[in-house]
Amino acid sequence: MPRDGLYQFRIIMLGDSTVGKSSLLKRYTEDLFMESINETVGVDFYVHFLEVEPGVRVKLQFWDTAGQERFRSVTRSYYRNSVGGMLVFDITSRASFDHIKDWHAEVCERVQPHKVLFILVGQKNDRDAHRERAVSREEAEKLAQQLGTPYVEASAKSGQHVKECFDGEIELQEGWDGVKCTAPQALQLQRANMPQPRTATKDKKKCCG
Repeated sequence: MPRDGLYQFRIIMLGDSTVGKSSLLKRYTEDLFMESINETVGVDFYVHFLEVEPGVRVKLQFWDTAGQERFRSVTRSYYRNSVGGMLVFDITSRASFDHIKDWHAEVCERVQPHKVLFILVGQKNDRDAHRERAVSREEAEKLAQQLGTPYVEASAKSGQHVKECFDGEIELQEGWDGVKCTAPQALQLQRANMPQPRTATKDKKKCCG
């Protein structure tokens, strides 16, 4: 079987407006942070390339969705083609945390019979030092356990733990439209950089880190 090729993974960013989804992506893909960033209108795209081993490249295609309700009819159309989803809330915003279950349920309902691999991210943890936290780490970890996802607290502003949000493992599934590959049969062999629920028990493919 061939061990070379280009793999494309589609990842969707989910969460309320202003939680920092676009800032996370900009920090991860460009290592930049801007104090002021325009709100996403509909869906924005970010692309990041990785070489996980000689001859094996991964193209991460991020779909950054708008959090406002008026754009939901547009963003919902992107759910089915996603292999992974990042559920982002602002640790200083109780409402954004309370809405995570709604985002999760909405995606799960629309991708059946396939599954999206999720990770829960508490954004803006740099504000913890200023005692602005509205959601405790303990309750966020409890929610992550209920959803079967890993939990990471990060700050796009400081860059702390941003890379960890995008590291992980995936379990490839046959017929998964969120994965594209230029090398036939190679999906059974290769590594990728995507979050994976820690409760999964089937054979896993390691991430690139």
